[in-house]
Formats: sequence, structure tokens, C-alpha cells
Amino acid sequence: MQAGIKAVLLDLDGTFADTAPDLGAALNHVRSLHNLPPLPLSVIRPEASHGSVGLLKIGFNITPESPEFAVLRKVFLDYYTQNICDHTLLFHGMAQLINALEKRNLPWGIVTNKPHRFTLPLMQALGYAERAACIVSGDTCARAKPYPDPLLHACELLACSPYEALYLGDDIRDMEACRAANMPFVIARYGYLNANEDLSAWQSRGSLNNPIDLLTHLNT
Repeated sequence: MQAGIKAVLLDLDGTFADTAPDLGAALNHVRSLHNLPPLPLSVIRPEASHGSVGLLKIGFNITPESPEFAVLRKVFLDYYTQNICDHTLLFHGMAQLINALEKRNLPWGIVTNKPHRFTLPLMQALGYAERAACIVSGDTCARAKPYPDPLLHACELLACSPYEALYLGDDIRDMEACRAANMPFVIARYGYLNANEDLSAWQSRGSLNNPIDLLTHLNT
């Protein structure tokens, strides 16, 4: 049992909600405009946590330095903005976890690298914006994950120390940010993890196949 936890922080894409279907739809929309066939969700899902940069890389084999990147990214983001929660759902077990945390009066919040202009509308569409004790987006602080700044800011908002908050995430940047912030970290194994990741090297407090299992890491 993990003693002394006073708050729970969650990554958004690939941890709190399965956003890959809508991100993938945006990518495939851009591909269709260039007469390219849609990519399957199995290809898109591992890159979903990396936003437009990662998705356009697998969709068009380009980087932000490529001359056509800015135009493709604008089309991608415009489509995503208009269709941000058509198919996005909470991961199975997440609603139960949130209900359990609230029943225990444990504040919870979102700390994501997703820009605020997407984070807030998505959380509102899912019905959890008002329930979260804090929402820290990728542009809330000067530096996003893997830097510790967003996690430290969330702790300030929740009036707790980093070691008193438990973070659940599915990306190596989450682990690196937690390590830098001295915050205990649990791996969302059900999320968008790359199959090649060596999770044993992440030095986490554990890993979950279902969000509700996070309760076993709390001091009850």
C-alpha cells in the first residue's frame, strides 16, 4: 500500500481517455485529401500521445522541419477541433476510479501535454471539467512534460507536496517528469505504450491493466 497520498494526477491521452479514434480520424481526413488510404487504429494508437507531430510523422513521414508540415498540421488541427469528442471515451474502469476517489474525498486532476485549447473542450465534452480539482495543460507552464513544471504546478493548485501525489501515465515523458518532481508514478499499461518500451527501466510504483486497480496503491 502506498501511504500518504493526498491527490491523484492523471495523464489525459492514453490514460484518462481513449482519444486515439478522434486523433486518428483527423489524421485520416488529412490523408484522404492527399488521396492516401486510411491508417488502421492499431498503427495510430501508439503515436496518439505524441499529438500532431507524431501522427503526421506516421501519416506523411514528415517532421516539423518539413516545408509542408505547417499546412498539414493546420488542416489536422482544424478537423480535430471540430470533431474533438466524436468517438473519444473514458477508458474502461476510469469512471469507477474517479467515483471512488471522489467518494474518498481525494482530489484528482489532469496533467497533460495537450494544449489548453483542446484539453478544456474535451474535458467539458466528457463531462469531467468541473469535477477535476485541477487541469494543467501542455501550455499552462513554460515547460511541458518531461520537465517537472506541470506536476509541480498541479501540486501547488492542490496544496500538496509532490511525494503526496500519485501520477498515472502511459508515456516515458510522464515517468521522466515524475522522477524529476519526486512524485510516485504508476504505469497505465492499458494506454498507448509502445510495445518496445522496457517498462522495468521506468522505476515505477507498479503498472495497471485497469484504472480501478490504482486504488490498491492508495492508503485506504
